[in-house]
Amino acid sequence: MAERVKTPWPAALAVALGVLLGNGCADVPHYTPQHDFYVAPDGDDKNDGRSPGTAWRTLGRADREAFKPDDRLLLQAGATFKGRLSLGADQAGRAGKPLIIGSYGNGRATIRAVGGSGITVHNTAGVEIRDLRIVGNADSFARGSGISFYADHPGGRKSKHVRVSGVDVSGFRYGVVVGGGSGAAGFTDVRVSDSRLHDNKDAGLLTYGPRFDAESPDFAHEDVTLSRVEVDHNAGDPTAHDHHTGNGIILGSVRDGKVERSTAHDNGSDSATDAPEGPVGIWAYDSTRLVFQHNVSYGNRTGSQVDGSGFGLDQNTSLSTVQYNLSFGNDGAGYHAYTRFRNGAHHGNTIRFNISSDDGRKLARNGGLTVHGARIEDLQVHNNTVVLTRAGQGEATAVRVSGGPHGVALRNNLFVSPQAMFVDAAKSYTPAEIVLQGNDYYNAAGPWTVRWGNRTFTDLADWRSAVGQELHGSTPTGVRADPCLAGGRDPVITRTDGAAAMVPECDSPAGRGLDLRSLFGVDPGTVDYFGQSISGALPIGAVRPQPTG
Repeated sequence: MAERVKTPWPAALAVALGVLLGNGCADVPHYTPQHDFYVAPDGDDKNDGRSPGTAWRTLGRADREAFKPDDRLLLQAGATFKGRLSLGADQAGRAGKPLIIGSYGNGRATIRAVGGSGITVHNTAGVEIRDLRIVGNADSFARGSGISFYADHPGGRKSKHVRVSGVDVSGFRYGVVVGGGSGAAGFTDVRVSDSRLHDNKDAGLLTYGPRFDAESPDFAHEDVTLSRVEVDHNAGDPTAHDHHTGNGIILGSVRDGKVERSTAHDNGSDSATDAPEGPVGIWAYDSTRLVFQHNVSYGNRTGSQVDGSGFGLDQNTSLSTVQYNLSFGNDGAGYHAYTRFRNGAHHGNTIRFNISSDDGRKLARNGGLTVHGARIEDLQVHNNTVVLTRAGQGEATAVRVSGGPHGVALRNNLFVSPQAMFVDAAKSYTPAEIVLQGNDYYNAAGPWTVRWGNRTFTDLADWRSAVGQELHGSTPTGVRADPCLAGGRDPVITRTDGAAAMVPECDSPAGRGLDLRSLFGVDPGTVDYFGQSISGALPIGAVRPQPTG
């Protein structure tokens, strides 16, 4: 994989994202009790909108209303409404009394955007958007967002309480966007759940903020959780020659965020062949204290010769954890860590108890775990299972390392490959830069190869003695043992529920990993990929063995 630059998302990108800020509404001087407002195709904009029988007819009429806390704007389910909705500063609700925009009746109403974005919210929150289908047109696909929240409050103030649930968004440049301007203005208490974001151009979901300052880091958004979100067939832009397109979920400028039980698949198929960077299923940049867990990322593509990964921790990401995820059938790596900067801001991350199967289908040398970039510090990669196949173009690689790692450790991982290459390191790194300990390298066919800088090793013992890898002190670690996986010697996962193929079924050395806590002071967590307790001996790989005999 060639080195590439992940372009930061400055505040000025708001315009490029199609974050149209709306027409603005009158200020709300006082709080009044809840009002419901209805919109229906057989309504009349001269009505008061206060009941289904006196509904408004158009979104244009609804957009002129000065909504107050606890109000609800409800569109008739099954009907289609052309236009857009916009909320400006001092409109909408507040955290305890949000404005709700949704549907009434059975099913969802459809907003068919005209001229750009579907729903835009600027410098306000206390907004909940529910149970809507939002569809873009050609202008929307070029420059609009299905649902856009953007803040540029002076002084970096954050608006509180954003909820998006039960929506289906397609046909935009971005499905859902949460953006922040200069001074770390943005949003807090953000939840996106139970939604599908598909057939958009650049990404299903994006958060972003101002340019990251490593000397004085700040973040536009705080307390962000995405759960049960499906992002798929966000294909990318074949004419975008200078940046990545076709992503699933991107978290940028977030402190304390979580993506869980979500799925990213079949994204990136139309991304440019000459782009300097490619799309990724689920990834983060310029963020801290994130957790990606219990997600599935599969079938993601890249048009170029970079990226196409299932999951990524990208530039300036720190103190974050990727755990209990499944990646399979992606063009690039299952899991990657990358930064182009030497600023020390990519540090303290953990990748643990994940499964990668049949990744690297296009970029085969990045088939499993990839650590590359200018300066990656204190990265713990442990108890992952990586199974490669012959599907990739060229020689598949379980682990690839390049750039400037420092304090990177890969321990208790299970690597299964029918091909020869297990580790490909760009230089002869010292154990202080990167260390491998307690891993299982299994190849049923017999050949075993590690490339370490300009030297190639075909024997585990030779590698140990020559470069100090797979040693703890003077004690040898690492094995070449059959883990007896339930799916066979080199199982291929093709379904989101296929992880059972990775269960070890015999009492082999794969069931006896290094004690990370007592030996290295590393907290391994309490459960394996399937939620089974690991309070006793740690396994090698993501799954505790379940012997059948």
